[in-house]
Amino acid sequence: MPLYVLFQLLPAYLRAEGVGLKEIGLFALVTFPYTWKFMWAPLMDRYIPPFLGRRRGWMLIMQLALLGSIAGLGLFDPTMSIMAIAYLATAVALFSASQDIVLDAYRRELLPDQELGWGNSVHVQAYRISGLVPGALGLVLADILPWSSVFIIVAGFMLLGVIMTLVVNEPVTEPRAPKTLKEAVVEPFHEFITRLGWTGALQILCFMFLYKLGDNMATALSTPFYIDMGFSLTEIGVIAKASALWASVVGGILGGLWMIKLGINRALWIFGVVQVVTILGFALLAQSGPDKLVLAVVISLEYLGVGLGTAAFTAFIARSTSIAFAATQFALFTALAALPRTFVNAFTGYVVDAVGWHMFFYICAVLAIPGMVLLLKVAPWNGDSVPEE
Repeated sequence: MPLYVLFQLLPAYLRAEGVGLKEIGLFALVTFPYTWKFMWAPLMDRYIPPFLGRRRGWMLIMQLALLGSIAGLGLFDPTMSIMAIAYLATAVALFSASQDIVLDAYRRELLPDQELGWGNSVHVQAYRISGLVPGALGLVLADILPWSSVFIIVAGFMLLGVIMTLVVNEPVTEPRAPKTLKEAVVEPFHEFITRLGWTGALQILCFMFLYKLGDNMATALSTPFYIDMGFSLTEIGVIAKASALWASVVGGILGGLWMIKLGINRALWIFGVVQVVTILGFALLAQSGPDKLVLAVVISLEYLGVGLGTAAFTAFIARSTSIAFAATQFALFTALAALPRTFVNAFTGYVVDAVGWHMFFYICAVLAIPGMVLLLKVAPWNGDSVPEE
């Protein structure tokens, strides 16, 4: 949920309070912890909190920190204290990225390889469903409540994570913790390079950066885009966010099921093509104006592609990690995938101001192609066997 607070609720708050598109676009930079989380992931592998175990202990710490920091976002006036909001948003990103580190490691340790496709699909859909809180409920509440109350209510949903952390168990197959900090830092990278070689490792890392580039850019300023098209906050919350949610959930579930038959490689090819095509729907919406039906259809198709592509991409990332170094390697790979969302997306406001919304979405579609080309090397069509199960 914290990611959607930063990418859906916070931009709507800033735009509604009169902050410009360029400044809102630059707010993508506050999410740099998602990009650099592999730097402190070894610490979360090496050191075990004195309660609940290595994974659950870190989960609880980060969830409580998120509850407090999200609630604090609405306490400042954007026109008077924009930097205070930026600092607090950075803290939210730091705690959220750290929570992702431990959740990704927990999931990798929990799932056997043959369940990665479907298991990661379920994870992605839970991730998407959480976006309904800040992206739909939060926006609807913003029309009837002060923003400070909205952020407190949204932050309260972190208690669901706290309760779940207290209920679940540590993975039965949990690998031992590294004995030294040096071992926690060096061995994950050494294992990855040794397993794939420098060429193979660099190809996979480039693919992880590029595969979701166009898709991430197209949705980076989605809420300000809807506002500029003339939709009210309630219409955005009810139509756009709800359509995005069900479409991405359905896409992810179908993606997980189809991966059982297709295998991860073929799924990356097919779902990647769907992603590229559906980005163009935003260009159609930019031409049509505030048409509610067009909004619902375009958003549904786009996020159907997002759901399909994310399910395959997340399974590919999980498959590329070693279970012995799940936290650090998973953090490195997902950080690379977050790079466009952090640095490239920071300039999307400038691009929109220069070329307009319509041409911007065509540019996003073109930028999605290089990642598809790299599939020839990292995930060839017949490169993996389809599970007999």
